[in-house]
Amino acid sequence: MYKLVILIKSLEDTDSFEENWPKFLHSAEKMPGLVYETTSRVDKILYGDEQIAQIHELFFKSQKDAVSAMSSPEGREAGRMLQLITGGRISLFFADHKGDDLENIRKFKREDDAVK
Repeated sequence: MYKLVILIKSLEDTDSFEENWPKFLHSAEKMPGLVYETTSRVDKILYGDEQIAQIHELFFKSQKDAVSAMSSPEGREAGRMLQLITGGRISLFFADHKGDDLENIRKFKREDDAVK
């Protein structure tokens, strides 16, 4: 999986953002090749200087699909809307997403860990 990660920095006008966030979502959800998405509201920064309020992730099967989606009319509209509702207080990046469930991870537990 490949994802577009959107870090939304703390905003002054959160009411306007919350009011317009669904408009961004409706635009983004029309992007071709989108597999699924997640939104995380940051409750507390534990370490670091970044003041991130929210993380939104858009998942695609490949980097090619993600790039194509961003350059599509739907992707450009979602980007325009995102800039508008955040005042540009965002960071965007692509990430090659790998995941594994805990049950599978435990299958490969080292023997010396099991002895403890």
